Amino acid sequence: MAIIMKDILARMLSHLEFTREETKEILISITKEEIPNEQITAFLTGLQMRGITIDELLGFRDGILETGIPAVLDADKYIDIVGTGGDQKNTFNISTCACFVVAGAGYKVVKHGNYAATSVSGASNVIEEHGVKFTNDRDKLQRSLDEANIAYLHAPLFARAMKFVAPIRKALQFPTCFNLLGPIVNPSLPKCQLLGVANLNQMRLYNAVYQKLGIDYCIETSIDGYDEISLTGDFKITNNRYEKIFKPSDLKLNIADAKNLEGGATKEEAVKLFDAVLEGSSKIDHKEVVLANSAFAIQTLDPQKDILECVAIARESLESKKALAAFKKFIELNS
Repeated sequence: MAIIMKDILARMLSHLEFTREETKEILISITKEEIPNEQITAFLTGLQMRGITIDELLGFRDGILETGIPAVLDADKYIDIVGTGGDQKNTFNISTCACFVVAGAGYKVVKHGNYAATSVSGASNVIEEHGVKFTNDRDKLQRSLDEANIAYLHAPLFARAMKFVAPIRKALQFPTCFNLLGPIVNPSLPKCQLLGVANLNQMRLYNAVYQKLGIDYCIETSIDGYDEISLTGDFKITNNRYEKIFKPSDLKLNIADAKNLEGGATKEEAVKLFDAVLEGSSKIDHKEVVLANSAFAIQTLDPQKDILECVAIARESLESKKALAAFKKFIELNS
């Protein structure tokens, strides 16, 4: 399909929508450098003003995956645990901690992550601070998954398309549809995903996306605006089976103090907080927030288990130091 941007932009000005195939082809044309930056800027701005459709978002996803490096890994079932970011809360690395708790419990995790965009320390920051070298070598990733129950996919090594829009995104200085793509472009194509979002609009968007993708998913948001279960108040869960608002007490966990969840002012502080959770020396709020998020990941993988049973499995992984052992094995294999 030949993309004629004059026609595309004319349709954009008329508020018309594009098919999944059309946005995929636009993305591919961008990676071939067939579209001038000015036209890309106009297109992304128009999409942001009008609001992106599910099919348009999926088309961009298809294009990123097709032009990127695949990560085909051999495992019956594994999960990606990720947050959209952008909640401006600067929490410690909750979802990354949860990955190792889930791995320590004997489940497989393939996490897709990157450096921090809006917080002090993203998943790639905290992992790299421990000496891990990122790779897209399939054999190394497979060994990590086999022996540590977890593989880590550093996004820039896989999604080649992102570098073509990076200067434009930086210059625009407002979010574009590319901010929504991170959680759905894991190149290993996981059949299970736990996603934290910052608001109910994002929850509705990704709920529709995951239904079209046909995967087992759980989307979580805290009512007070965290893009994960913060335990600072009520939180909402939506997945393939139910939609429900929970209180921390429903998981037999305490209400957390928001101040305790902050991720520190430096990467070094963020690493200390992360390590303390796995080593068992953290504040109770840190530990319980990780348990809550880990529990819903376990339930996504093992849906016949009720959530209290999943909390107990996560607690055993953390308190027995199996989560720490998984992390140490992961560092050993990836340094």
